Amino acid sequence: MQKTAPNLEFVDCGIQAYAECLAQQQRLVEQRRSDAIPDTVLLVEHPPVITLGARQSANRLLVSEQTLESQGIEVFAIRRGGGTTAHNPGQIVLYPILDLQRLGLGINDYVRTLEGIGIDLLGTLGVEAQRKQGFPGLWVGPRKIASIGVRVTRLITFHGMAINIQNDLSVFEHFVPCGLDGVAMTSAAQETGQAYDMHFVKQTLITLIKKALARP
Repeated sequence: MQKTAPNLEFVDCGIQAYAECLAQQQRLVEQRRSDAIPDTVLLVEHPPVITLGARQSANRLLVSEQTLESQGIEVFAIRRGGGTTAHNPGQIVLYPILDLQRLGLGINDYVRTLEGIGIDLLGTLGVEAQRKQGFPGLWVGPRKIASIGVRVTRLITFHGMAINIQNDLSVFEHFVPCGLDGVAMTSAAQETGQAYDMHFVKQTLITLIKKALARP
């Protein structure tokens, strides 16, 4: 599914393997850099996967990669900000491929914009999430509900934000989330006891992204 707004296109990738989505992002970055496509946002759920960020000190697996793979959990080392995180079905991930110069955003402003989108989305689902100074992502009290890890190459963004809606949180027990000891992960479903229609979540997210990032 593709939807467009002024200078902003959305692609719903459904449930897509992480490697396939990463390759897609890399192609889109080059196309965006050459102005062959408009700013584009991928919306996706991934099969179980753990990704390791560029900051090695924040990558702290508690079991071997072989053990994870035996449980059907893929492991990828990638070049983005942040430490180790996980993706699985029921978590919505957005990967914006944006020209920050066109949007007039610095990197810190961009991260705060993503956080604002996540706060507004979770608010519609009955969850009050907050920023925590010095720790990118979103929190519900001491519990982390959304992770942000971005990369910017020559002012074009990729990677992005993952928001836990109703995913199996046990995958996070295999590592220290973002390298932060004592952090418990949560989801919208865990906070509210509700089940969510992921199609509704995506449509709401598209509306919020348009509001925050579409430019005439």
